[in-house]
Amino acid sequence: MTEPTSAKAIVVFDIDGVVRDVGGSYRRAIADTVEYFTTQAYRPTPLDIDQLKSEGVWNNDWEASQELIYRYFETQEQSREQLQLDYSAIVAFFQSRYRGPDPNNFTGYICNEPLLLQPSYLEQLTQAGIAWGFFSGATRASANYVLEKRLGLESPVLIAMEDAPGKPDPTGLFATVKILENGCENLPTVFYVGDTVADMYTVEKARNLYPHRTWIGVGVLPPHVQQTAARRDTYTETLKKAGSAIVLSNVQELTTEQIQELVS
Repeated sequence: MTEPTSAKAIVVFDIDGVVRDVGGSYRRAIADTVEYFTTQAYRPTPLDIDQLKSEGVWNNDWEASQELIYRYFETQEQSREQLQLDYSAIVAFFQSRYRGPDPNNFTGYICNEPLLLQPSYLEQLTQAGIAWGFFSGATRASANYVLEKRLGLESPVLIAMEDAPGKPDPTGLFATVKILENGCENLPTVFYVGDTVADMYTVEKARNLYPHRTWIGVGVLPPHVQQTAARRDTYTETLKKAGSAIVLSNVQELTTEQIQELVS
Protein backbone atom coordinates (compact mmCIF):
# COMPACT_ATOMS: atom_id res chain seq x y z
CA MET A 1 0.00 0.00 0.00
CA THR A 2 1.13 3.54 -0.61
CA GLU A 3 2.02 5.84 2.26
CA PRO A 4 -1.12 7.89 1.58
CA THR A 5 -0.05 11.00 3.47
CA SER A 6 1.38 12.22 0.17
CA ALA A 7 -1.16 10.62 -2.17
CA LYS A 8 -1.50 12.40 -5.51
CA ALA A 9 -5.01 10.97 -5.85
CA ILE A 10 -7.24 8.37 -4.22
CA VAL A 11 -8.93 5.69 -6.30
CA VAL A 12 -11.75 3.69 -4.71
CA PHE A 13 -13.03 0.70 -6.65
CA ASP A 14 -16.40 -0.97 -6.61
CA ILE A 15 -15.88 -4.75 -6.92
CA ASP A 16 -18.77 -6.35 -8.78
CA GLY A 17 -18.62 -5.62 -12.52
CA VAL A 18 -15.34 -3.75 -11.99
CA VAL A 19 -12.89 -6.16 -10.34
CA ARG A 20 -14.80 -9.34 -11.20
CA ASP A 21 -17.37 -10.26 -13.85
CA VAL A 22 -20.60 -11.14 -12.02
CA GLY A 23 -22.72 -11.77 -15.13
CA GLY A 24 -22.62 -15.52 -14.51
CA SER A 25 -22.70 -15.31 -10.71
CA TYR A 26 -24.60 -12.54 -8.89
CA ARG A 27 -26.83 -11.86 -11.87
CA ARG A 28 -27.41 -15.55 -12.50
CA ALA A 29 -28.30 -15.94 -8.82
CA ILE A 30 -30.83 -13.08 -9.13
CA ALA A 31 -32.46 -14.81 -12.11
CA ASP A 32 -32.49 -18.19 -10.29
CA THR A 33 -34.02 -16.62 -7.18
CA VAL A 34 -36.76 -14.75 -9.05
CA GLU A 35 -37.56 -17.86 -11.07
CA TYR A 36 -37.78 -20.00 -7.92
CA PHE A 37 -40.03 -17.59 -6.00
CA THR A 38 -42.35 -17.08 -8.99
CA THR A 39 -42.62 -20.89 -9.26
CA GLN A 40 -40.82 -20.92 -12.64
CA ALA A 41 -43.27 -18.41 -14.14
CA TYR A 42 -40.69 -15.64 -14.71
CA ARG A 43 -36.91 -15.58 -15.17
CA PRO A 44 -35.59 -12.02 -15.61
CA THR A 45 -33.21 -11.41 -18.52
CA PRO A 46 -29.92 -9.51 -18.09
CA LEU A 47 -31.72 -6.53 -19.65
CA ASP A 48 -34.55 -6.75 -17.07
CA ILE A 49 -31.95 -6.68 -14.30
CA ASP A 50 -30.09 -3.73 -15.89
CA GLN A 51 -33.34 -1.78 -16.22
CA LEU A 52 -34.08 -2.28 -12.53
CA LYS A 53 -30.53 -1.28 -11.56
CA SER A 54 -30.72 1.82 -13.77
CA GLU A 55 -33.22 3.21 -11.24
CA GLY A 56 -30.18 3.76 -9.01
CA VAL A 57 -31.51 2.26 -5.76
CA TRP A 58 -31.20 -1.52 -6.25
CA ASN A 59 -27.52 -2.03 -5.50
CA ASN A 60 -28.30 -4.83 -3.02
CA ASP A 61 -28.93 -7.96 -5.11
CA TRP A 62 -31.11 -9.59 -2.44
CA GLU A 63 -33.39 -6.56 -2.45
CA ALA A 64 -33.26 -6.45 -6.27
CA SER A 65 -34.39 -10.10 -6.38
CA GLN A 66 -37.27 -9.38 -4.02
CA GLU A 67 -38.32 -6.33 -6.04
CA LEU A 68 -38.38 -8.30 -9.31
CA ILE A 69 -40.52 -10.98 -7.64
CA TYR A 70 -42.95 -8.30 -6.38
CA ARG A 71 -43.13 -6.65 -9.78
CA TYR A 72 -43.86 -9.94 -11.52
CA PHE A 73 -46.79 -10.68 -9.18
CA GLU A 74 -48.08 -7.12 -9.61
CA THR A 75 -48.42 -7.87 -13.34
CA GLN A 76 -50.59 -10.80 -12.21
CA GLU A 77 -52.82 -8.38 -10.25
CA GLN A 78 -51.47 -9.44 -6.85
CA SER A 79 -50.55 -6.76 -4.33
CA ARG A 80 -47.40 -6.71 -2.21
CA GLU A 81 -49.53 -6.89 0.93
CA GLN A 82 -51.14 -10.12 -0.27
CA LEU A 83 -47.80 -11.76 -1.02
CA GLN A 84 -45.93 -11.24 2.25
CA LEU A 85 -42.63 -12.49 0.82
CA ASP A 86 -40.14 -13.87 3.33
CA TYR A 87 -37.02 -11.77 2.75
CA SER A 88 -34.78 -14.08 4.79
CA ALA A 89 -35.88 -17.04 2.62
CA ILE A 90 -35.01 -15.03 -0.52
CA VAL A 91 -31.55 -14.21 0.90
CA ALA A 92 -30.95 -17.85 1.91
CA PHE A 93 -31.91 -19.19 -1.53
CA PHE A 94 -29.80 -16.55 -3.30
CA GLN A 95 -26.76 -17.34 -1.13
CA SER A 96 -27.18 -21.09 -1.72
CA ARG A 97 -26.71 -20.42 -5.45
CA TYR A 98 -24.12 -17.66 -5.32
CA ARG A 99 -21.96 -18.87 -2.45
CA GLY A 100 -23.05 -22.50 -2.30
CA PRO A 101 -24.79 -24.40 0.54
CA ASP A 102 -21.79 -24.25 2.92
CA PRO A 103 -21.18 -20.66 4.13
CA ASN A 104 -17.59 -21.50 5.15
CA ASN A 105 -16.49 -23.26 1.99
CA PHE A 106 -17.56 -21.50 -1.20
CA THR A 107 -18.68 -23.89 -3.95
CA GLY A 108 -21.28 -21.79 -5.80
CA TYR A 109 -21.21 -19.40 -8.76
CA ILE A 110 -18.67 -17.20 -6.92
CA CYS A 111 -15.93 -19.75 -7.73
CA ASN A 112 -16.13 -19.12 -11.47
CA GLU A 113 -16.08 -15.32 -11.70
CA PRO A 114 -13.61 -14.03 -14.31
CA LEU A 115 -11.24 -11.37 -12.92
CA LEU A 116 -11.26 -7.98 -14.63
CA LEU A 117 -8.00 -6.59 -13.25
CA GLN A 118 -4.55 -7.90 -12.35
CA PRO A 119 -2.58 -7.14 -9.15
CA SER A 120 0.16 -5.61 -11.36
CA TYR A 121 -2.30 -2.82 -12.26
CA LEU A 122 -2.74 -1.91 -8.58
CA GLU A 123 1.03 -2.04 -8.15
CA GLN A 124 1.40 0.59 -10.92
CA LEU A 125 -0.97 2.90 -9.03
CA THR A 126 1.04 2.43 -5.82
CA GLN A 127 4.30 3.25 -7.63
CA ALA A 128 2.75 6.43 -9.01
CA GLY A 129 1.80 7.59 -5.49
CA ILE A 130 -1.91 6.90 -5.98
CA ALA A 131 -3.68 5.41 -2.96
CA TRP A 132 -6.34 2.76 -3.64
CA GLY A 133 -8.98 0.73 -1.84
CA PHE A 134 -12.41 -0.81 -2.24
CA PHE A 135 -15.99 0.15 -1.34
CA SER A 136 -18.53 -2.49 -2.33
CA GLY A 137 -22.07 -3.58 -1.61
CA ALA A 138 -20.81 -7.18 -1.58
CA THR A 139 -20.59 -9.00 1.75
CA ARG A 140 -17.17 -8.88 3.39
CA ALA A 141 -16.69 -12.65 2.91
CA SER A 142 -17.49 -12.44 -0.80
CA ALA A 143 -15.32 -9.33 -1.32
CA ASN A 144 -12.37 -10.81 0.57
CA TYR A 145 -12.69 -14.03 -1.41
CA VAL A 146 -11.93 -12.17 -4.64
CA LEU A 147 -9.45 -9.62 -3.23
CA GLU A 148 -7.38 -11.85 -0.97
CA LYS A 149 -7.87 -15.39 -2.24
CA ARG A 150 -8.13 -14.75 -5.99
CA LEU A 151 -6.02 -11.58 -6.42
CA GLY A 152 -3.63 -12.30 -3.56
CA LEU A 153 -3.90 -8.82 -2.00
CA GLU A 154 -2.80 -8.55 1.63
CA SER A 155 -5.39 -6.89 3.88
CA PRO A 156 -6.56 -4.34 1.29
CA VAL A 157 -8.58 -1.34 2.49
CA LEU A 158 -12.18 -2.49 2.15
CA ILE A 159 -15.56 -1.15 3.23
CA ALA A 160 -18.15 -3.87 2.53
CA MET A 161 -21.90 -4.40 2.97
CA GLU A 162 -21.64 -4.95 6.74
CA ASP A 163 -19.66 -1.73 7.27
CA ALA A 164 -21.87 0.98 5.76
CA PRO A 165 -25.35 1.72 4.40
CA GLY A 166 -26.02 0.65 0.81
CA LYS A 167 -25.21 2.86 -2.16
CA PRO A 168 -26.04 5.53 -3.25
CA ASP A 169 -25.46 6.54 0.40
CA PRO A 170 -21.84 7.81 0.32
CA THR A 171 -21.00 6.92 3.95
CA GLY A 172 -18.94 3.90 2.88
CA LEU A 173 -17.06 5.95 0.30
CA PHE A 174 -16.18 8.54 2.96
CA ALA A 175 -15.01 5.77 5.30
CA THR A 176 -12.75 4.26 2.61
CA VAL A 177 -11.27 7.67 1.75
CA LYS A 178 -10.63 8.45 5.42
CA ILE A 179 -8.53 5.29 5.83
CA LEU A 180 -6.65 5.91 2.58
CA GLU A 181 -5.81 9.57 3.16
CA ASN A 182 -4.44 8.73 6.60
CA GLY A 183 -4.60 12.27 7.97
CA CYS A 184 -3.42 13.82 4.71
CA GLU A 185 -4.08 17.58 4.65
CA ASN A 186 -4.00 18.38 0.94
CA LEU A 187 -7.37 16.69 0.12
CA PRO A 188 -6.32 14.64 -2.93
CA THR A 189 -8.90 14.15 -5.67
CA VAL A 190 -11.08 11.08 -5.13
CA PHE A 191 -12.09 8.77 -7.99
CA TYR A 192 -14.86 6.24 -7.48
CA VAL A 193 -14.88 3.53 -10.14
CA GLY A 194 -18.18 1.70 -10.59
CA ASP A 195 -20.43 0.00 -13.12
CA THR A 196 -23.91 1.12 -12.05
CA VAL A 197 -26.09 4.20 -11.76
CA ALA A 198 -26.02 3.79 -7.97
CA ASP A 199 -22.21 4.09 -8.05
CA MET A 200 -22.39 7.38 -9.96
CA TYR A 201 -25.15 8.70 -7.67
CA THR A 202 -22.85 7.90 -4.72
CA VAL A 203 -20.21 10.24 -6.17
CA GLU A 204 -22.81 12.96 -6.75
CA LYS A 205 -24.03 12.73 -3.14
CA ALA A 206 -20.42 12.83 -1.88
CA ARG A 207 -19.83 15.99 -3.94
CA ASN A 208 -22.96 17.64 -2.55
CA LEU A 209 -21.98 16.86 1.05
CA TYR A 210 -18.27 17.75 0.68
CA PRO A 211 -17.98 20.27 -2.17
CA HIS A 212 -14.55 21.49 -1.00
CA ARG A 213 -12.98 18.31 -2.40
CA THR A 214 -12.91 17.03 -6.00
CA TRP A 215 -14.92 13.83 -6.58
CA ILE A 216 -14.78 12.10 -9.97
CA GLY A 217 -17.07 9.24 -11.01
CA VAL A 218 -15.53 6.76 -13.46
CA GLY A 219 -17.92 4.38 -15.19
CA VAL A 220 -16.87 0.90 -16.28
CA LEU A 221 -18.97 -1.17 -18.68
CA PRO A 222 -19.62 -4.61 -17.16
CA PRO A 223 -18.81 -7.43 -19.62
CA HIS A 224 -22.44 -8.51 -20.13
CA VAL A 225 -23.37 -5.16 -21.76
CA GLN A 226 -20.46 -5.28 -24.21
CA GLN A 227 -21.88 -8.10 -26.31
CA THR A 228 -23.65 -5.78 -28.77
CA ALA A 229 -22.89 -2.22 -29.85
CA ALA A 230 -26.46 -1.13 -29.06
CA ARG A 231 -26.34 -2.42 -25.46
CA ARG A 232 -22.91 -0.94 -24.99
CA ASP A 233 -23.97 2.51 -26.26
CA THR A 234 -27.17 2.56 -24.22
CA TYR A 235 -25.34 1.56 -21.03
CA THR A 236 -22.59 4.13 -21.67
CA GLU A 237 -25.25 6.84 -22.05
CA THR A 238 -26.95 5.68 -18.83
CA LEU A 239 -23.70 5.97 -16.84
CA LYS A 240 -22.91 9.39 -18.34
CA LYS A 241 -26.39 10.68 -17.50
CA ALA A 242 -25.88 9.46 -13.93
CA GLY A 243 -22.73 11.60 -13.69
CA SER A 244 -19.80 9.55 -14.93
CA ALA A 245 -16.88 11.74 -16.14
CA ILE A 246 -15.63 8.98 -18.46
CA VAL A 247 -16.80 5.46 -19.33
CA LEU A 248 -14.24 2.70 -19.86
CA SER A 249 -14.48 -0.85 -21.23
CA ASN A 250 -12.18 -2.19 -18.53
CA VAL A 251 -11.02 -0.78 -15.20
CA GLN A 252 -7.33 -1.07 -16.20
CA GLU A 253 -7.92 1.63 -18.84
CA LEU A 254 -7.89 4.04 -15.89
CA THR A 255 -4.12 4.39 -16.15
CA THR A 256 -1.91 6.59 -14.00
CA GLU A 257 -1.65 8.99 -16.98
CA GLN A 258 -5.44 9.09 -17.32
CA ILE A 259 -5.79 9.78 -13.60
CA GLN A 260 -3.26 12.63 -13.74
CA GLU A 261 -5.02 14.08 -16.77
CA LEU A 262 -8.40 14.05 -15.01
CA VAL A 263 -6.90 15.57 -11.84
CA SER A 264 -5.42 18.49 -13.79
